[in-house]
Amino acid sequence: MPDAALPGSPRPNAPPLPKGDRDMNPKDIGLFALIAEDYRTHDGLFFAQGFWVLFWHRFGNWRMSVRPRLLRLPLTLIYRTMFKACEWFCGCKLSYNVPVGRRVRIDHFGGMVLGARSIGSDVILRQNTTLGIASPADLNAKPRIMDRCDIGAGAVIVGDITIGPDAVVGANAVVLTDVPPHHMAVGVPARIRPRRGVGAPEAGGDVAGSQGAEREGAGGRPPGPATADAAE
Repeated sequence: MPDAALPGSPRPNAPPLPKGDRDMNPKDIGLFALIAEDYRTHDGLFFAQGFWVLFWHRFGNWRMSVRPRLLRLPLTLIYRTMFKACEWFCGCKLSYNVPVGRRVRIDHFGGMVLGARSIGSDVILRQNTTLGIASPADLNAKPRIMDRCDIGAGAVIVGDITIGPDAVVGANAVVLTDVPPHHMAVGVPARIRPRRGVGAPEAGGDVAGSQGAEREGAGGRPPGPATADAAE
């Protein structure tokens, strides 16, 4: 059994990220049904940038099920071209080797770098959101966004942390630590507090401020790749 880390000692490096050597689309639904579900999640708006970002993300994963690699090469060329087009025209970077659940909504667009370890189902992400590393010292240290999270505009969520189910991250919050389920993170650096009326009741604290921050984080809407290149 390894020795426990001493207080103040460096945090151990995060485990490796998904390699992207297989199809990581949700397994309980087919590709076309998944794309149709993404379309409905984006209100049936054909030109919604978030829908197209997810479309090419799903395509990028599906192509990894094509064997042998020689047959996959044309699909890889298409994916790489459209991945770059999503960065240029949709303002969003979402690599196929980030596992993404169902009914994820990318609300609005622009300035979005979604370099998470994983993104769960029924998640809402808004413009200018950054998910990624906190330091180049550990390139694997990326956040996990669990089911039903609601991420406000301009949020920065970095490091090997977990945003628990049903959590809310307020607009422009900078989150560097885990957020427990049914909690909210607001401010710079983010302060963690229970969500009023969701899960466990809130004990004390500034109720009015908490309600205002939750409205801000929710944005008025209810919650709803070196290794990758090598795999291709």
